[in-house]
Amino acid sequence: MSDHGFQLLAIIIYMVTMVVIGWYAYKKTTNLNDYMLGGRGLGPAVTALSAGAADMSGWLLMGLPGAIYLSGLVEAWIAIGLTVGAYLNWLIVAPRLRVYTQVSNDSITIPSYLDNRLRDNTKLIRIASGIIILVFFTFYVSSGMVAGGKFFDSSFGYDYHVGLLVVVAVTVGYTLFGGFLAVSYTDFLQGLIMFLALISVPLFGVFYTGGIGETVEAIKSVNPEHLSLFASTATVAGVISSLAWGFGYFGQPHIIVRFMAINSVKETKEARRIGIGWMILSLAGAIGTALVGIAYYQQNAASLGELKDAETVFIVMGQLLFHPFIAGIMLAAILAAVMSTISSQLIVTSSALVEDIYKALFNKSASDKHYVFMGRLAVLAVAIIAVVLAWNPENSILKLVSFAWAGFGSAFGPIILLSLYWRKLTNIGALAGMVTGAVIAFVWGRIPVLSDALYEIVPGFFGALIVAVVVSLATYKKNPQIEAEFDETLRLMKEERK
Repeated sequence: MSDHGFQLLAIIIYMVTMVVIGWYAYKKTTNLNDYMLGGRGLGPAVTALSAGAADMSGWLLMGLPGAIYLSGLVEAWIAIGLTVGAYLNWLIVAPRLRVYTQVSNDSITIPSYLDNRLRDNTKLIRIASGIIILVFFTFYVSSGMVAGGKFFDSSFGYDYHVGLLVVVAVTVGYTLFGGFLAVSYTDFLQGLIMFLALISVPLFGVFYTGGIGETVEAIKSVNPEHLSLFASTATVAGVISSLAWGFGYFGQPHIIVRFMAINSVKETKEARRIGIGWMILSLAGAIGTALVGIAYYQQNAASLGELKDAETVFIVMGQLLFHPFIAGIMLAAILAAVMSTISSQLIVTSSALVEDIYKALFNKSASDKHYVFMGRLAVLAVAIIAVVLAWNPENSILKLVSFAWAGFGSAFGPIILLSLYWRKLTNIGALAGMVTGAVIAFVWGRIPVLSDALYEIVPGFFGALIVAVVVSLATYKKNPQIEAEFDETLRLMKEERK
């Protein structure tokens, strides 16, 4: 069997496994709560790894290594900001959100939680949230599809568009039928594959480059500043922009929805340890892969030439270092990262369209079977739009991800934090803050002179926070029901932690 034959066999085994898991989840999905939130029964390990896999996407194995390969460790500030942000997200959002969403009318989506928490009789919060999710997730999903198309082009020489459609077909298939359970179970397995692949490439790569000392010298010969976090290219605004990625965690619907689905508050502590451990080692592996790649190409410049696309350094190193079948498993890690995020985003977008727009606008009372059908239809519709956006192979994965990440972090992050920790947040304040954050992030991110100077999440996040607080203080009226739910949440958290 040829090298490509071995690699393709590994990919096929991986794809079939994903479909089988999707079918298993489909058989366990009996109602809308199952389809959208898995019946709130996820264990800590599944919650942690599925959240991590949903979070990182193709950016972890393609975007980040590509940035490090081109510019060195100065690009690692993003990884530092993300790690701190993820830890704080698990620590201060996960436990309280798990309890509050159940206390507040058993909310199964972020928009429905905000609607119930703030007693928004106008339904404007649900509709605005649903629209924001729809707009930014369409860009986010398309970034994953771009990664999938690049993957098949770089790995097997297949046409970019063929690869894109293969990834879409399998991912949409298991998401469409298996819902949240399929997404969570497949993300758990995909998280394991990503972790093992990211650790293996730099460890074996250092052996091929002659050890740590030889690797460091090879990197320095390319550019001595590649090993410095404070290279001459680093600016104060640039470092702040990179660290500010951490703010985004508080408002990412496809990540924090995992907190709502975990079995209990007690298990969030164990999940946090698993999730952050996975994240630190995976990010270290991504950075290590890029650095080893720099050294390997420097040492073998005569035979290899230059790397055509820096974002494919993980793919190329896997093929150079391992037996074709093992390299195929490494390649499956790329698909795991891409598909886990696409599927998570599709199910959240589906939830927003059905639970928060369709129900709110039409006030339709129908069976769970009808709503599950509409959810599946929504998955298909969003996927088609995202394919159109992803059709251009020149799109940058990192740019698409950063734009969507800033949108969610700005629109939802401050509002989620205030809703969990501040009694005086009002529906008008939340709506005003949410719209302010989304608009600032969208407009700022579309103006190169602004986005190049400072990442749009910084003005977006703090703009939303200030507007939400000011408007809430101006419109606050004590509501006994809201006060009772806030107190009940605190009581249950204290009780569950004993």
